[in-house]
Amino acid sequence: MTNKQYQEKTEQLKKWAHAYYVEDNPIATDEEYDKLYHEVLDYETANPSEVLEDSPTKRVGGVVRDEFSKATHIKRMWSMEDVFITEEVQEWLDRVEKNVGTCEYFCEPKFDGASMNLLYEGGKLVRAITRGDGVIGEEVTDNVRTIRSVPLSIDYDGQIEIRGEVVIRKDDFEIINRERLEEGEQPFANPRNAAAGSLRQLDSAITAKRRLVFYPWGLGENRLTQSRLSEKMDFVYALGFLKPPYAKTCNTIEEIEDFYHFLIGKRDEIPMMMDGMVIKVDEVSLQEDLGYTVKVPKWMCAYKFPAVEKVTKVNDITIQVGRTGVLTPVAEVEPVDLDGAMITRATLHNFDEIERKGLMIGDSVILIRSGDVIPKITKVLIDRRDGSEKPISRPTQCPTCHQEVLDEGTLIKCQNLDCPDRVVNSIIHFAKKGCMNIDGLGAKIVELLVSEGKIKDILGLYHLRYEDLEGLEGFKQKRIQNLLDAIEATKGTALYRVINAMGIEHIGEVASKALALEFGLGIVDVTFEQVVAIDGIGEEMANSLLEFMRVNHDFVLALFDEIHPTVEEKVEAKENPFKDKTVVLTGTMSVSRGVVKEMLEKLGAKVSGSVSKKTDYLIYGEDAGSKYDKAVKLGVEVLTEDEMRGLIS
Repeated sequence: MTNKQYQEKTEQLKKWAHAYYVEDNPIATDEEYDKLYHEVLDYETANPSEVLEDSPTKRVGGVVRDEFSKATHIKRMWSMEDVFITEEVQEWLDRVEKNVGTCEYFCEPKFDGASMNLLYEGGKLVRAITRGDGVIGEEVTDNVRTIRSVPLSIDYDGQIEIRGEVVIRKDDFEIINRERLEEGEQPFANPRNAAAGSLRQLDSAITAKRRLVFYPWGLGENRLTQSRLSEKMDFVYALGFLKPPYAKTCNTIEEIEDFYHFLIGKRDEIPMMMDGMVIKVDEVSLQEDLGYTVKVPKWMCAYKFPAVEKVTKVNDITIQVGRTGVLTPVAEVEPVDLDGAMITRATLHNFDEIERKGLMIGDSVILIRSGDVIPKITKVLIDRRDGSEKPISRPTQCPTCHQEVLDEGTLIKCQNLDCPDRVVNSIIHFAKKGCMNIDGLGAKIVELLVSEGKIKDILGLYHLRYEDLEGLEGFKQKRIQNLLDAIEATKGTALYRVINAMGIEHIGEVASKALALEFGLGIVDVTFEQVVAIDGIGEEMANSLLEFMRVNHDFVLALFDEIHPTVEEKVEAKENPFKDKTVVLTGTMSVSRGVVKEMLEKLGAKVSGSVSKKTDYLIYGEDAGSKYDKAVKLGVEVLTEDEMRGLIS
């Protein structure tokens, strides 16, 4: 393929992607798209210096950051005044028209997500900044580049800030929460939290999987000459951005009310969560005349939707078991129509919440759905009790494998790695990058191997034979051998990686390193007193480890026999200025912070991710941010990278 052909194919790919993700009108089959995508990707792999900045292949993410830097909006991002009833809308209109006379209002849905500011210069996306405090936000450009509905380049040469909402569609939100529950993680409370959490992932590859969507709703810095905001937004949509499903210019309170109730009627039909309607003075010159208060523009407001709530009865409590074994209670309720959706279940998150609410089986409760896809129980109607209600007990056994559970208060966990509800996701966790890093063993392959009875737990990976995989869908000779080789390559892995890969609650990579160094293979028989004696290991972590080893003692020993982990000998660090000190790193250094971290740990330092009064040193490089400011405020000694190296030498 020549460079010219590459550019032509890339342009074609961009058109197909835009038709699919923005216009919702595919003009190519998935097979055609995938074929062209891989042709483009193969050329880029062979010619990395020729990769176009706006190539669709850059949407997959993969940039991993240590932290987000702060960035300043060219023009401030304002909050909005909220109004809730017709009378308050009328009062707001009266204030506007008292100052500028009769005018037209541009009305559109208010999506429930995370506000974002996109800065384009010379037609290229150069920066994406969260709203923050309206003046300064977090720079999340790498993550926003993965959002398919954000053009990486636009047909506009000047500097322009395009503001909008990053949202997650309702169906995708439910999928994400289901996946989080399966992995033993707390579900997101609402799409707004999910969108904000996805934008703040340090690994942009995770953001790329979250199905984020960007809807523009306004402008910051710009030199557009249109006299009305609605006209300016039409120009923005023409640049390749998504257009909201409905918008309308209104002249009177009656027209505003009609459109408001029209949108309420469309709440279930529109795939994004809406929590209201935004009303804006359309004429830009009148916006400037009205100006701003200290907090909000005087020329726009948010007309909020009423919360949707119904009374129903709790018939039972069922328990879901996630990847890490966390038991999550779910209320099974009498079916009730909540804003057009038939609701039969409500989230309770954990048993502490049940106790706080005083909930019993048989209770009448109020369900609310206001910006949340998953309905929540907001109140227990105790005065409606008739004596037939039954208390809800905290489980002592896993509902699936019937093993005794670990009750930590907020979290109740099944620690049994052989528990059927844990098997698939525990193997996925074991194989992933950062754990055992078994190339070719992704989620779908694990599901296939378990469903076909080829493996029933982590240990089963090491008993797989060529003939076990032969004939499985998608498994050819080379793929089978590559997978078996990847599993074999994990033998001799460092012990701390094996510990981390087991998915022990509260035991991450740092704790795994400390435990492996202190106990070696004897970790299966340690005591509580031995574990809490390690710096940085608390009682909660110790209890989790001991309960895990109690339940999985023989399993872990068998795993060690298969893998033969490499055990690092504990070497006492020589005396130096950083031995037994707590150190925090920030900013850009001459080498990656991971290299500096490893060097300091070998000197006996504890490298922490956050500054506190217990921090001994903050070591900083270029573009040091809030950690530096906090260290100075707390009186923590700060050192440049050169000063650190000087102390070491």
